[in-house]
Amino acid sequence: MAFVAALVLVLLVPLAAAGIVRFGMVPFALVFEARARRSGPGPAGYGPMFTEAPRLSVVVPAFEEARVIDQCVRSIARSDYPHLEIVCVDDGSTDDTFARMQQLAADHPGVVRALRQANAGKGAALNTGIAAAAGEVLVLVDSDGVFRPDTLTMLLRGFRSPRIGAVCGNDRPVNLDRTLTRLLSLISHVGTGLMRRGLDVLGCLPVVSGNIGAYRRDVLDRVGPLRTDTLGEDLELTWRVHRAGFQVAFAPQALVYAESPSTLRGLWRQRVRWARGLLQTIEMHWPMVGNPRYGAFGVYLLFNLVTQVIAPFLQLSAAVGAGWLLAVDGTDWLPRTWWAWVLLLGVPTSLALLALALALDRAVDDLRHLWTVPLWPLYSTLMTFVVLDAVRLELGNAENRWNKLERTGTVSVRGLSDGDGRGS
Repeated sequence: MAFVAALVLVLLVPLAAAGIVRFGMVPFALVFEARARRSGPGPAGYGPMFTEAPRLSVVVPAFEEARVIDQCVRSIARSDYPHLEIVCVDDGSTDDTFARMQQLAADHPGVVRALRQANAGKGAALNTGIAAAAGEVLVLVDSDGVFRPDTLTMLLRGFRSPRIGAVCGNDRPVNLDRTLTRLLSLISHVGTGLMRRGLDVLGCLPVVSGNIGAYRRDVLDRVGPLRTDTLGEDLELTWRVHRAGFQVAFAPQALVYAESPSTLRGLWRQRVRWARGLLQTIEMHWPMVGNPRYGAFGVYLLFNLVTQVIAPFLQLSAAVGAGWLLAVDGTDWLPRTWWAWVLLLGVPTSLALLALALALDRAVDDLRHLWTVPLWPLYSTLMTFVVLDAVRLELGNAENRWNKLERTGTVSVRGLSDGDGRGS
């Protein structure tokens, strides 16, 4: 019995260490903010490495996206950026996605182009758009995103030096009409607003979000096209950018609002796909993991492997051990007060990180979703089983299934407009 109790504690040590490391990211996030205040937008207003506004191409891949493609492309076309083209690529949709793209091209001549290919997946559609694009900088996005007029300008400001090969924008939920999406809106500030700032400073930002990411054309030419044999094409491409010796930056003010899963089934399928994409990327780039040859990023990948892949198995093992203790020894070993439970579960730390993340993202309005916080532990538990299922599928060589979200077209963020220009 004592051995099982000790084993449970040992299994929890790596999990506690991961929490400590996340809390340790706070100083680096604050350094990011201080640095951002000191540095200006550069002589052209688009990042210190640009002496003039570069030609920019936004590539919008879409499959069965008739419900959202209009509001996405029209929001990009309303950008305040002067040298812009939008390359839309229909990936063999059976609905009227391509017809809508053609209408958008007619409505925005010289700005929007509509291309079509046989269904081959998102990575292939992005490659088609990249090959057709003329920009010095390419912005790869999803077709459900809604952009602010200054999003692209703010994104380019992330190119602070010639060492930066890619810049990740800041994605937030646009459909705040469900309890689940409100919870995701709240807690995503920790994973994006806080963690990405700290990882930027450390040179360890592991992914340029598929919702909004900018790449220099010369960097893409060097690292090669997106792979079409993985569910995490954005993650895998980011690791290749690091592997080529370039840095990846975060531009928190480059905001895009995209649909989050509004059902548990949709959330499960999306996060399993993300987890499988991570596992596939680790397999493809295994020599980078923990390798100091790749600097801080290589070392960070080992931490990422522990927290994202190994930790869920430790959590499950600890839960089984705790259940066995309850069965044979009752509840004598459990905390006796509610405050002890609060400390054990790390509630003060989580709330502190959340408060700081909201402040950094200047998103205090999202405190109106604070009532969803008690669901956070349930969400974390669900994510544990997501990884376990992803591992099961990978070990079984399951087919790569995209399992795209069913779009609702809901835009519930104040200040954004839909494809017809009406406020929402």
